[in-house]
Amino acid sequence: MEKTALVVGSSGMSGNNLSKELLKQGWKTYGLSRGSRKDIEGVISLQADLLDIDSLKQVLAEVSPTHVFFTTWMRRGSEKENIEVNSAMVRNLLDVISEKKSVKHVGLVTGLKHYLGPFDAYVTSGVLPETPLREEQPRLSSPNFYYAQEDEVYAAAKRDGFTWSVHRPHTLIGNAVGNLMNMGTTLAVYASICKEENLPFIFPGSEAQWTGLSDVTDAGMLAKQIIWASETPSAFNKAFNVVNGDVFRWSWLWRKIAEWFSIEYVGFEDKIKPLVKTLEGKEEVWRAMAKKHSLVEQDLNKVSSAWHTDLDLSRPIEIMTDMTNSRTLGFDAYCSTTASFFHLFEQLKSGKIIPA
Repeated sequence: MEKTALVVGSSGMSGNNLSKELLKQGWKTYGLSRGSRKDIEGVISLQADLLDIDSLKQVLAEVSPTHVFFTTWMRRGSEKENIEVNSAMVRNLLDVISEKKSVKHVGLVTGLKHYLGPFDAYVTSGVLPETPLREEQPRLSSPNFYYAQEDEVYAAAKRDGFTWSVHRPHTLIGNAVGNLMNMGTTLAVYASICKEENLPFIFPGSEAQWTGLSDVTDAGMLAKQIIWASETPSAFNKAFNVVNGDVFRWSWLWRKIAEWFSIEYVGFEDKIKPLVKTLEGKEEVWRAMAKKHSLVEQDLNKVSSAWHTDLDLSRPIEIMTDMTNSRTLGFDAYCSTTASFFHLFEQLKSGKIIPA
């Protein structure tokens, strides 16, 4: 039977890279997003509002996917609102698709806030999580929209009889400008500003992050694991962490990034220096750079997400991620973290997102 994928959130970093990998592996692929996106050749682009049932029914009327991959989310002002809107998005989509009787598997992408807490209480609870983070660690007591999304998938799976998988990447590195949590592009934009103004590349985070071990997830790695889990019976109905497979210290990687851009750097010194404040007032600098170098986006806020980079790099503990669940079942993909960052930087240059 032909494998037909519906990638929900196909314009985002994880959805974009997943769509490309599905096409590479020969899947018929539909991409659903709120905005009309047709930038991936071969993906059948669909546009709908996940909070509008009628919109979904109309757009999906002729679509009968065998696999649904949910890779999107929306941020609201509080975790209570995050839970309401993000659970509704998953529920609405799965309710509409339920009528098709075609779905065999649903994959859901969440992340490490499953272990670290939501935006409202991020790594601030009285007891910090034990690291490396492991899939069997229990849910936290605080409300979390990731848990609400999972529960919607579990309930629909019980009702409709499909299998599921949950994927928890660490910080995602990949090409998707405008993504709400895009550290790689944010650091590239910051480094480009430093180079333009002859300023040092200052590490914005905590001492624990500077000196401790860490890992990240290449968007391509995540895509490979999602597809693997959807086709491997022993992986059905399980949750998986997913990272590149190597570890690093920011004290090392920060230097490597600075060397790539040929700029000076400053490491952790006494206190956190938030990137949000460092980039404050740089909108006109970026606008001038965009004109000078013929960049495609003049709005600094559309190519950087300093707030989320600060959230990751200011954590008071080192964060490493254990991948036992998928490794023991045969998922053996690997990606060099420096290669992940440097490949992204090259893409950003060739795409005129940052200066060449």
